[in-house]
Amino acid sequence: MIKASLKLGSSFRNKMILIFFAITIVPFILFASYAYTKSVEGIQKANETFSMGYLEQAQKNVEAYLSQLNDQINDLIGDKTLQTLLERPPASAQDEEAFAVNMLNLVYQKKKQIDALQLRVYPLPLQAYPTYMRTLGESTGIGAEAWFAGARESSVPTWHLSLHEGPGGSPLLVYVKTFTGLHDRVPRGLVVTDLADSHLSRFFSPTKQLEGQKFLVIGEGGEVLFDSSRNETTGQIFESAKLAEQRSIHTEGELRLSLHGKENLAAFVNMESLPWTIVSLTPMSALTKPVEDLNRLLVFFLIAYLVCSVGVVAYITLTFTQPVFQLVRLMRRLEEGDFKLAIPHQKRQDEIGWLYRGFSSILRKIEGLIEQSTRAERNKKELEFQVLSHQINPHFLYNTLESIRWKAENHGRSDIGEMVSALGNLLRLSLNQGKDMTTVGREVEQVKAFVQIEQARIGQPLRVVYFFDEEMLALPFMRLLLQPLVENAIQHSIRGNFDKGKVLLSGHIEEGDMVIAISDNGRGIPDSVLRQLDDGEDGAVGGEGKRPGVGLRNVNERLKLYFGNDYKLRIDTGEGRGTKITIRHPILPAGEPGDEAAEGTERRE
Repeated sequence: MIKASLKLGSSFRNKMILIFFAITIVPFILFASYAYTKSVEGIQKANETFSMGYLEQAQKNVEAYLSQLNDQINDLIGDKTLQTLLERPPASAQDEEAFAVNMLNLVYQKKKQIDALQLRVYPLPLQAYPTYMRTLGESTGIGAEAWFAGARESSVPTWHLSLHEGPGGSPLLVYVKTFTGLHDRVPRGLVVTDLADSHLSRFFSPTKQLEGQKFLVIGEGGEVLFDSSRNETTGQIFESAKLAEQRSIHTEGELRLSLHGKENLAAFVNMESLPWTIVSLTPMSALTKPVEDLNRLLVFFLIAYLVCSVGVVAYITLTFTQPVFQLVRLMRRLEEGDFKLAIPHQKRQDEIGWLYRGFSSILRKIEGLIEQSTRAERNKKELEFQVLSHQINPHFLYNTLESIRWKAENHGRSDIGEMVSALGNLLRLSLNQGKDMTTVGREVEQVKAFVQIEQARIGQPLRVVYFFDEEMLALPFMRLLLQPLVENAIQHSIRGNFDKGKVLLSGHIEEGDMVIAISDNGRGIPDSVLRQLDDGEDGAVGGEGKRPGVGLRNVNERLKLYFGNDYKLRIDTGEGRGTKITIRHPILPAGEPGDEAAEGTERRE
């Protein structure tokens, strides 16, 4: 440290700056510090008065809103239709289906009267309403979750925070209330109401808000339930022992807090109906911003004195310091990944010139190495993908299958002819003339052809249901993604129970991607198979008798190779509760490779 200081002082330019600083600038700094301190104190007192008044009004508004919400929930609980529906569990599956329809209609009508994002009614006991729970997108196992069990045992309404389940992945503040019959104390169900951040943010939007100022709602245990600054800290524990002590002693107050290395002026008000605290946090930097005008005046006087030293240090700065600083900026841009740098040509023959020429030479070599590495990686991926999607020559199989179909029909075996025709159609759609891309509609046709063959092979009908948005059927889609997953569901999940087994394919567009789900109500995928999939091990997890690399692993590897790890399969499964496999596929621009081939094949049909 001492050696660095001596080295800094050895520079002539630095010596002149230090002498000038000691003679002229120190008095101005002392005066500016005094004026700054007094100005900040005045602004701080004014902000405390304004913040406390605003928080008290916000508290009243939030209390009134929550009271109104509770009254609306009570009106729903007292509804005779709701009480009648939950008076006794359904006696049969038909009764439960009728219950589900009536309950959903009732909740839909009541939702219009309740100021909340979402309203749900969970009947008790949950095991008696499996169809209704599936309609809600929930399983009866939700009853074992901590928030559900706690609300069921509580005699008062409960609150809990649900992260990443609101619009755009925002958190939800969930209000849960257990209710009984009107004339007995038997629990009938739970009313669950979701509040998005927009339901609370309207109470924390002052007309004049300082930069960086935000409002928090903190729960009894210190958890942040609401953060007006885009929910940056929602769900986290507000780690301030000072605030926790003050809010336990006083119902309202002001204090200064140091958060993440920054000083903040905090004001808080405790709510009356709930053990929550509303907090206003204002950065001290925002409060001191009006003092900048005074600082500008002081800087003006300082500049007048600094001009005297400019002539002394200008030569050194322009000749040596500025070129070095410029080279440092170029190095920083290179560090950030910008390799398209325009390096000024230097004719100087001193150390500065050698630095610039050496840096330029190094940059050109790095660009060549990166380009070589990128080209090698691209070639590697193309080769890997070609190996994964390698197919046999289709023309021989087409002609052979057509001959078999013709002979079968000549001998009066139309069933064999239809099966062979379906097989040919399946093969044609699968190979897609060797192109990587097809369309969603053609991929669904391939699945239907496969299901037709499986029905003929098994000798009994298969229940496969399709729900796809019309707008996505013509979009480009990687081939051979859906058929292996449907085959896996038929052969390994619902096999042995085809009478009750069902496979559901659904597709929609979400956040710029196509989302396709393949669900079944079969046995589920064993954990050992899932571990093989995650570890990348070979295993026949596709159809029966398939060689390693086909099936789930094939689809997963192709998605990752083509679009990256963010687009790998999402699998939700369990023993005895079926399987749901979700594919996210980016929406590709029109004219992707493979589209023209698909159109040409259709014209030949």
